[in-house]
Amino acid sequence: MATYLPTLKQLQYLVSLQEHGHFGRAAEACFVTQSTLSAGLRELETLIGVTLVERTRRVVRFTPLGDRIADKARRVLREADELGDLARAAGRPLSGEMRMSVIPTIAPFMLPRILPRLRTDYPDLKLYLREEPSGAACEGLHNGRTDCVLLALPYACGEVSSQALFDDRLFVAFPDGEYDPCPASIRAADIDERRLLLLEDGHCLKDHALSACNRPEMRAEATMLGTSLHTIVQMVDNGLGVTMLPEMAITAGILEHTNIIARPLEADNPVRGIALVWRRASPREKDFQLLSQVLADVRSVPR
Repeated sequence: MATYLPTLKQLQYLVSLQEHGHFGRAAEACFVTQSTLSAGLRELETLIGVTLVERTRRVVRFTPLGDRIADKARRVLREADELGDLARAAGRPLSGEMRMSVIPTIAPFMLPRILPRLRTDYPDLKLYLREEPSGAACEGLHNGRTDCVLLALPYACGEVSSQALFDDRLFVAFPDGEYDPCPASIRAADIDERRLLLLEDGHCLKDHALSACNRPEMRAEATMLGTSLHTIVQMVDNGLGVTMLPEMAITAGILEHTNIIARPLEADNPVRGIALVWRRASPREKDFQLLSQVLADVRSVPR
C-alpha cells in the first residue's frame, strides 16, 4: 500500500499559521497567496485524515492534535534546514544564508561596526538579521527560525552552545548637576532608586542592571517604562531621572548632543557578558565560532 507523506511546504504552512494566528499574515510570511496556503493546509488535513484547524470568519483555532502536529512539524523543518547546513559547513567558511537575532540593547551599537567587516571579508555570507528581545530570540533559536543569537549574559536561553565575546561594563548616566561634586564613579548605594529609569519588562538589560546593584528595593521603586535606550536617554536629558547604560552604547555615541554625564557603576559585578549562542550540535558550529572571533575582533578595534 502506498504511503503518502506531508510535504515540507505543507508543514511550513501549518507552522506559519500557528505562529501568526491569521491566514493572511501566515501566507505573507510564506510568500504565497492566502488561497494557496489554505489549499495546502486542506490537502494536509485530507492526507492525514484529521482536522488540524477550526476555521471561522474571525478566529483561527488549532485543535489539540493540530497543536501537537504543528510542534512536531517545527522540529521536522528545523532538521530539514540542518541538511542544508551540513552541505554549507563542508564548503567555504561563513558562506550561504545565516539568520541571526540580535537583542535591541546590542543591535544599534554593534551592527554598524560588524556588517562592513563581514561584507568585506566574507562576501558570500548572506546574513539575515532580526532584532528582538532575548526571550523571543531564544524561542526562535530553538524553533529553528534563527540560527544564532547575539545576546547578553547571564540569560537562561535553554540548552545552547555559546561563545563569550567580551564584557560590557555598565555606566550610570545622569543629567549634568545631578551629583555635586561629580564623582569618578557611582556607587550602587548612591543611586536614588526613586529617580532610576530602566527599560520595561522583556529587556534583559534591566535585570542585569538591577542584579549588578544588588539592591532589592530598586526593583520595587525604579520606573520601568522605556522601550529603547534612546528613549531613556531623552528622558534623562530632560531631567526626569537617571539610568544605566552599557559601555557599547556610550562608545557608539548615544550621549552625543545631550547634557548627560556617564560614570562607571561601582559594584561587585558591574558588567554584562556579550555572547553568541547557537543550538547544540549544530553542523555549522565552526561557522559560529569563526563569527564569534570576528565579532570579538571588531569590538576590540578603536572607532
